[in-house]
Amino acid sequence: MLYPELFKSLESARWDMAKDVPWDSFDAALLSDEQAMTIKMNAITEWSALPATEMFLRDNRDDSDFSAFMSIWFYEEQKHSLVLIEYLRRFRPDLAPTEEELHEVRFEFDPAPALETLMLHFCGEVRLTQWYRRASAWHTEPVIKHIYDLLSRDEARHGGAYLKYMKRAIDQAGDAARAAFSKIGMLMAASGRAGKPMHPTNLHVSKAHFPRDTVQSRLPDPEWLERWLDEQIRFDKDCEARVIGGILRNLSSLFGESFKTVGDLNRFRKQYAGAA
Repeated sequence: MLYPELFKSLESARWDMAKDVPWDSFDAALLSDEQAMTIKMNAITEWSALPATEMFLRDNRDDSDFSAFMSIWFYEEQKHSLVLIEYLRRFRPDLAPTEEELHEVRFEFDPAPALETLMLHFCGEVRLTQWYRRASAWHTEPVIKHIYDLLSRDEARHGGAYLKYMKRAIDQAGDAARAAFSKIGMLMAASGRAGKPMHPTNLHVSKAHFPRDTVQSRLPDPEWLERWLDEQIRFDKDCEARVIGGILRNLSSLFGESFKTVGDLNRFRKQYAGAA
């Protein structure tokens, strides 16, 4: 089982919201209304770890090890939302999300193949690591810069944990896992070139709720994510290249291959297209 090892490693890296956030360093002159609003949107988005966890537990009933790991992932992701809410509560209480706004992003996701979902969320962690690094650089107020750095480091660790479960899946499911991971990896690595990077929070996940069946569509400002990426934190082609590079490097290690480009990954994917 991977859960005991992951619990130990993630516990040793865990930060304390009271002790490890320099709340006393807050400088109101360095926080704009625009920046504060993006913090609210990120706080609500992070709250969607709740329905994502419900999905993982439902679709992995036969995997107690991974389901146990969800106790760590869920705790740390909900803490991300909580620390952003606490920041607003202290310094911009007029923008703190309401319970109704948080509950709006809790809706049931349609069942999906567990291996594809695992890969999707691994890529999401790789992408979010980079998004939060850019957010930390964009912000000017020191406390929120520090918070986004903490969140980015957590997302990187979560990606590493998902990768361990992907390695286990290769051992257990063989070519079916290779087919699932290379297919989703290809989609996630190529999405930025289409002008809309894919992330679990902007994917359609519930036919019954369409068109409001993405987390982003249920935010107070559904257009926020694209504006945050393009105009605010300026997640440009160089930033996107780091996401793609991270996906390719990790899949190269996972499969024992060398993927220099998305095309290399696509050729590998085609070898296993019928194995899923």
